[in-house]
Amino acid sequence: MIAVVPSWNSPPQNPTLDIGSIHVWRVSLAQTQSCLQSLQQTLSTDEQTKAQRFHFPKDRSQFIVSRGALRAILSRYLHINPSLLRFDCNPYGKPSLIASQNGDTLRFNLSHSRGITLIAITKNRDIGIDIEGINPKFPCLEIAEKFFTPLESYVLRSLSEHLQPTAFFTCWTRKEAYIKAVGKGLSIPLNQFEVSLVPGEPAALLNIEGNPEEASRWSLIELIPSSDMVGAIAVELCCWKLHCWQWTGEF
Repeated sequence: MIAVVPSWNSPPQNPTLDIGSIHVWRVSLAQTQSCLQSLQQTLSTDEQTKAQRFHFPKDRSQFIVSRGALRAILSRYLHINPSLLRFDCNPYGKPSLIASQNGDTLRFNLSHSRGITLIAITKNRDIGIDIEGINPKFPCLEIAEKFFTPLESYVLRSLSEHLQPTAFFTCWTRKEAYIKAVGKGLSIPLNQFEVSLVPGEPAALLNIEGNPEEASRWSLIELIPSSDMVGAIAVELCCWKLHCWQWTGEF
């Protein structure tokens, strides 16, 4: 799939998901104190307890905004008060809505980095999203040797030095998006499947060890949130239409 550089549009009040559509919402984690208080009131008791465990106020605030915005956004699709939404987690920790609140139909995933959260939403198929800031000083080759496949490490080493950080985080976000979509997290070793990683080349899930036909079930979409970040969406099936919204802090 080609890279998508989104135009973050103002969202409709009552968004509608067509079959095959993907909606991605961008949420700034820096919100006003009044917005923060309103979001906190919608959180469950468990979520509020988790928020209080953060030592630093900034981390606590970002958790509240991320979880509160997720509730506010999902409530637009379901026409349910955000505070009434209930979530389950699978054995690997992937969250979903409970079945009675369309958890079997409305699927979502989220990721955050450098002060923003992206929330991906679709219908009737699994989805995963991951974003990372590009760190030019990160030990890319060393980490790739430990976690990537031999082919991915070889391709990374073959690139010019100035491209290696972007290629590394491109590879990492695609792998993370896939394992989040499958819903098994790091129980799937990152070196047991291969993705494309060369900047400018199409995003693709190339091979899954021991199950080569599985790769054809998934689409990878490269998402570029900003000039110093990379991201990816993994979604079942190949038909998709992407809409990108900027959450404005409204319920």
